[in-house]
Amino acid sequence: MDIIAAIMQQKDEITGIVFLSLLVSGTATLISSFIALPLGAYLGLYDFKGRRLVLRLVYTLMALPPVLAGLVVFLLLSRSGPLGFLNLLFTPGAMIIAQCLLVLPIVTGLVAAAVASAERLVYEHALSLGATHYQAVGKVLLETRSGIISAIMTGFGRAFAEVGAVMMVGGNIRYETRVLTTAIVTETRSGNFEMAIALGIILLLLSFLISWIVLTNADDLRDVAR
Repeated sequence: MDIIAAIMQQKDEITGIVFLSLLVSGTATLISSFIALPLGAYLGLYDFKGRRLVLRLVYTLMALPPVLAGLVVFLLLSRSGPLGFLNLLFTPGAMIIAQCLLVLPIVTGLVAAAVASAERLVYEHALSLGATHYQAVGKVLLETRSGIISAIMTGFGRAFAEVGAVMMVGGNIRYETRVLTTAIVTETRSGNFEMAIALGIILLLLSFLISWIVLTNADDLRDVAR
């Protein structure tokens, strides 16, 4: 009951926090996926000079510490930084950029691995049935759609649960740049454990709901494809 009361007392602020969390993480995931999907597919499908080096770099960046990503963005967007003129520091825009740095290599690496695992067998089989090169590539991507969707969801999960980077570049400003994760840290430090628990429950429920919606739609697309 204390948790429900805590939510009702600050429902307007919590609504804003939830909306900003979804906006920032969703935007970062969409931007990153737009870049990562063709890049990961290319790395998984084609063999070229330096491919191993690129893949090793991508896999290394998949474990990029969030505070390091936050530091890089902070230095770029600070007043003395090369992008300081944009005045993005301590804004949702800076938080989106930081999350993109974290999500991009994750989606790229997982898509590349998913495509590479099925590339040879599916590609050669499609060619043997008379498909063109591009039709065979499309078949590979279609067959690995589950892995691609999982890659995007993994990237979103990383962004949605991020704390260090968004706090560093967003400033955790109330009503401006405070998201669910940073709000949980703030409430815990303040001793407001009921509110911290309430926000944690909301975070978990939203993660479950988004995953359920995406995976349900993915299953529907798989049935249609069959």
